[in-house]
Amino acid sequence: MPNANTPILIGVSQILQRITDPATGKEPLLMMLDAVRQAAEDAGNPKLLEEVQSMRVIRGIWQYKNPAQYIAEQLNLGNIETVGTPMGGNSVQSAVNQSALDIQQGKQSLIVITGAENGYSQAKAKKAGIDLHQTETPGEYSRMLAQNVAMSSKGETMRGLRSPILVYPIFENALRYQRGETITQHKIRISEMWANFSKVASQNPNAWLRDPVSAESIRTESAKNRMISFPYPKLMNSNNSVDMSAALIMCSVEKARQLGIPESKWVYPWVGTDAHDTYFISNRDNLYSSPAIRIAGSRALELAKLEVHDLDHIDVYSCFPSAVQVAANELNLDYDKPLTVTGGLTFGGGPLNNYVMHSIARMVELLRTSQEKKGMITANGGYLTKHAFGIFSATPPQFDFRHQNVQDEVDATPTRNAVDEHEGKVTIESYTVMYGSDGPASGHAALLLPDGRRTWGYTDDRDLMQEMTQSEFCGKPATIDLKGVFRTH
Repeated sequence: MPNANTPILIGVSQILQRITDPATGKEPLLMMLDAVRQAAEDAGNPKLLEEVQSMRVIRGIWQYKNPAQYIAEQLNLGNIETVGTPMGGNSVQSAVNQSALDIQQGKQSLIVITGAENGYSQAKAKKAGIDLHQTETPGEYSRMLAQNVAMSSKGETMRGLRSPILVYPIFENALRYQRGETITQHKIRISEMWANFSKVASQNPNAWLRDPVSAESIRTESAKNRMISFPYPKLMNSNNSVDMSAALIMCSVEKARQLGIPESKWVYPWVGTDAHDTYFISNRDNLYSSPAIRIAGSRALELAKLEVHDLDHIDVYSCFPSAVQVAANELNLDYDKPLTVTGGLTFGGGPLNNYVMHSIARMVELLRTSQEKKGMITANGGYLTKHAFGIFSATPPQFDFRHQNVQDEVDATPTRNAVDEHEGKVTIESYTVMYGSDGPASGHAALLLPDGRRTWGYTDDRDLMQEMTQSEFCGKPATIDLKGVFRTH
């Protein structure tokens, strides 16, 4: 049974700002403020905000210095703790894990976590030639939950590996080759998986794109679904053009009782885990697996005394199909069951680092309706780099909240050495082709040297790029020069 310091989630909110004139939209800071107030309404006691002790904001692409302090001032909270996070889609679940620990240890009894992005307004404003206002929020956070860490090596940066839309399709093609699929078989399979995500979004009242999209439409190139990077058209990419904010309110059981929050609102974080794979992709043992997901995800289930089949709901972080497949493979998830509660970052909406706040808020809504059910959240930051897991239920666990960082175990798994430059023979490990407005624009490949080390190459040969999208290049012999240009035999 819960004790006085047992952490619980008592209030959640999600706000979607759909506007036609970008000048009329609220900036992320004000969207966060609205979300915080709405979460308090959801908990059933708007006055609870008067007793918040820590305001925690998930880092966005905005330029605010200390948005948490601004929100606290607008709520007349005085000099409370303000907390920030680094970049990364794992940040929300990691913040929930840390907040649960802080409450359990008696450091705080009432914590708010919030975040927002206005990519939709920004895109409209750019098209209209408008600069959107952004409030100055000077100062520094009281503390950071973690620090930003470089996740690209010199060699990766030299060869242009600076974007998720380039890196995740390289993982995707490695997955296809590892499964022994043809390009056509693979395209059909992942489009069907993504259509299932779209189906979930159609039933989620807070999804950005609620009209179901068929697998055929998802995999077929069109004016509205142009190719971004082989094998991904637009509808297999995270949809960052959204105006979305969310908030979570966490407190102790004792505080919830003092505030008169009905138990029908309570959802318990049972366990949380954190870990990261090698910060540099170059050092991964392979490009189709994740030791951190395998170990941290499995440990979360172990700590909760659950098996995969005991989970009633799961939200697998879904920036791209490759991220879902790697996690599902590592955790032995059933592809025939829904792998999302939101519709994912394409259809549910992808407010960058803050997506997981929406998946947790949706999970809370679902768990409140069936007290015995259990749900898992997976979170991913970087290039399948940083990972966090949480298991939740409206039923209190038979143990205190449990958390582990399993980094030592992940660090003991095999890795690979890399070189920034190489001249000579290589084997293509995986690859992608990036598209511009008039077709293929650049080809990129992970290459293995004869001694097993990895390097990166690129090509601007249009004929070669066209061939790369039509036939299997993984496993092909090639050569590379010191400028990084690769050629096949």
